[in-house]
Amino acid sequence: MVDCGEGTQMQLRRSHIRFTRLGHVFISHLHGDHCFGLIGLISTFGLLGRTATLHIYAPDALGNMLQAQLDLFCTHLGYDVAFHPIDTTLRQIIYEDRSLTVETLPLQHRVPCCGYLFREKPTLPHIRRDMLDFYGIPTSQVDNIKAGADWTAPDGTVVENSRLVLPADPPRSYAYCSDTAYMPTLQQELKGVTTLYHESTYGEDNIERATNYNHSTAAQAATVARDAGVQQLILGHYSSRYEDENILLDEARKIFPNTMLAQENMVIDV
Repeated sequence: MVDCGEGTQMQLRRSHIRFTRLGHVFISHLHGDHCFGLIGLISTFGLLGRTATLHIYAPDALGNMLQAQLDLFCTHLGYDVAFHPIDTTLRQIIYEDRSLTVETLPLQHRVPCCGYLFREKPTLPHIRRDMLDFYGIPTSQVDNIKAGADWTAPDGTVVENSRLVLPADPPRSYAYCSDTAYMPTLQQELKGVTTLYHESTYGEDNIERATNYNHSTAAQAATVARDAGVQQLILGHYSSRYEDENILLDEARKIFPNTMLAQENMVIDV
């Protein structure tokens, strides 16, 4: 999960996401709308009998505050909370498993802030089941063929691997750019990203306000998406002054057509 504002537990329940599925929380910066829900979530996990470690990745300044809250409110959790301080000024891999990596993306805000880039690792090619059936290749050889092996038939005929597989799906990637001023250089860090979430607090009618408060306009977010060559852009973090966020959507689509507005409980195909 990325960021944990107030109401997170309610949204998890509305989305029918089991609390036990959550193992890692990535906090972009220490403003309340991005982290005030964290201690409540941790406490609830304890009440539900969680035993698995919960990993928190956040700016270093959260560490002491989080520990103080744990000592005061969560003395008998029954599970460990592992805090991983991150340097928001560096781009680096902070998490990795066999299927993906998570990298930090330095951003420009009023407090130390970073985004996160979730990048899927390359997968193996797809087996052509019709070819396996045609050549009578046993299922026990599937893993070898996925790994690049040819098949030698009983009569000695060699069937090249390229005839037995289809190309793997292109690796997907999702970049989450939290609160940030417009950064013309950010597009260099986002080349080839599949899906980009970029804050769009204001429209061009409030560009001075965006600059003063280190936020972005929808048009600026779209410019980053266009220049980075991403496939789709998700806008979010709207100012409450806009009763109709379609104003922001229209501004962005003039620059980057494949843009959509993030809404609560929306599910997006990355």
